[in-house]
Amino acid sequence: MGHLDHTAFGWLAPVLSYVMACLGSALGLRCTVRALGATGRSRRNWLITAASAIGTGIWTMHFVAMLGYGVNGTDVRYDVPLTLLSLLVAMAVVCAGVFAVGYSRDRVRALFLGGLTTGLGVASMHYLGMAAVRLHGDVSYDPTFVALSVLIAVVAATAALWAGLHIKSPVAVAVASLVMGAAVSSMHYTGMLAARVHVRPSGAALPGATAMQFIFPLTVGLGSYLFLTSAFVALSPATGASPASATARVPLENVTP
Repeated sequence: MGHLDHTAFGWLAPVLSYVMACLGSALGLRCTVRALGATGRSRRNWLITAASAIGTGIWTMHFVAMLGYGVNGTDVRYDVPLTLLSLLVAMAVVCAGVFAVGYSRDRVRALFLGGLTTGLGVASMHYLGMAAVRLHGDVSYDPTFVALSVLIAVVAATAALWAGLHIKSPVAVAVASLVMGAAVSSMHYTGMLAARVHVRPSGAALPGATAMQFIFPLTVGLGSYLFLTSAFVALSPATGASPASATARVPLENVTP
């Protein structure tokens, strides 16, 4: 059995992945708060921004952590189309959960269904990302740890949606994002504990791209999106405008004849 190493770059990858999860959660929660105070197109735009932030944060957390992933006795490559599919899955399921909560009149039912759907989608993203790994050997999974990772994903997703509905102040959002970042990271590493790699040494070239060829540039791009969007949301008006339709308000002057 191959020894799995999650700290090939020391603690840089785990710490940076946690930061990405916290940043995505914080941005998503702030956008959800803005969405619930808006109507029409503005609400839709804020919800789309929230979903993209949370989905991007979760996916980036996973693959930043994977930058430090290695297996003794074999190189590791990544299937590019399957890796991109895992990103689309993360975006889609988070979007479904956020919109369910943002537009449903029965918030309790929407919270339950949205949390379940989003949690299962996040778990699917993780295992799709793992299915994209190419190495000399076979990967199997401990069903107990798999079930635990899925449970953590569902609980974390439900808590995130609940926080979006009930937490309003910036300080509370910051605290909630730290907790959510820890939950997302826990789900990832629990899922990694489920993996068992049986190495079969071979001199054949592996298909796919290396982490530095593909994963690193993509995570840098998505991380930059999170930072820039966070700055935009922080500087945008608290009410009235949305990320895609902000308009300047010009005061009316009283003109006397």
